[in-house]
Amino acid sequence: MLRLDGDAGGGQLVRTALSLSLVTGESFEMENIRGNRSTPGLKAQHVACVSVAESVANADVDGGSEGSSTLQFDPESVTSDPVSVSVGTAGSTTLVSETLLPVAVAIDDPLTLTVTGGTDVRWSPPADYLRYVKRPLCSAFGVSFDVDVLRRGFYPAGGGRLAVRIDPAKPTPVDLLGRPPLDGIDVYSVASEALADASVADRQVEGVRTALAAEGVETPVRASVAYDESTSPGTAVVLAARCGDVVAGFDAYGERGVRAEEVGAQAVDAFADWYRTDAPVDRHMADQLLVWVALAGGRVRIPAVTEHVRTNLDVIRAFGYDIDVRETDGGAVVERVE
Repeated sequence: MLRLDGDAGGGQLVRTALSLSLVTGESFEMENIRGNRSTPGLKAQHVACVSVAESVANADVDGGSEGSSTLQFDPESVTSDPVSVSVGTAGSTTLVSETLLPVAVAIDDPLTLTVTGGTDVRWSPPADYLRYVKRPLCSAFGVSFDVDVLRRGFYPAGGGRLAVRIDPAKPTPVDLLGRPPLDGIDVYSVASEALADASVADRQVEGVRTALAAEGVETPVRASVAYDESTSPGTAVVLAARCGDVVAGFDAYGERGVRAEEVGAQAVDAFADWYRTDAPVDRHMADQLLVWVALAGGRVRIPAVTEHVRTNLDVIRAFGYDIDVRETDGGAVVERVE
């Protein structure tokens, strides 16, 4: 059984360990989970991640309850039986989905996952990031999945539903060293039905267009605006920057007291920081792609070696993957050593 330390990282370490345990069949024990956080231990969304992994692998689990600082996970064989879980309130449905995506390399039939909770909540990728940024990017190296937002869920009530279908995959090596020229930006702006009269989703798009013009970015902008039913009012905006087969994503969430136009501008601020670099992927995707570099091989240029990247690589290496990081001016290259 692998011994892992979760003290220096957040929930990403738990998700990475679960993903690689499913794929490799290796059991693990992680101690000091989220030990450096103000409220350490597993949160509701982490418990949901453990629950779906347990179901898929018929695993023996000890310590998989909320507040637990130690988790033992011992998988058996992976199956493609449908899985469903409720995170509770507004816990992130997208992060639960992220946990299962790598199982694509270990299944023979499509696997369906339905998660109830928050589809668009802070500190996690919005549902449209998963749909319109990660999905097309993964398809470039042979990983296919579908995402359907059955109902939006915003903070604090959640109540959203996300359905994900993961197809079996034999991915090709990741090859993301250079960034092709920017082809255009797709904007996905969503708000609760209750905010339709105030045109909040439309105004978020206006904020994006105004901020892009101020940055001097001249590129085609296509916008999709939606007002969806939800239990709690909320908004989100996602920018998908298209550079050939490469897609980078940037998002922002609405909050009380912040004008919708400013929310759109916040997403552009994140885009502008990335656009000034040579990295093909955004900083959040950089962290998410590390598992795929381990599983499929290849290399990816990332904007920076953050603490998230360092701790995530520690877990990946513990599962036996030889990953090299070469820091360069303006970023780093992460590569699996063959």
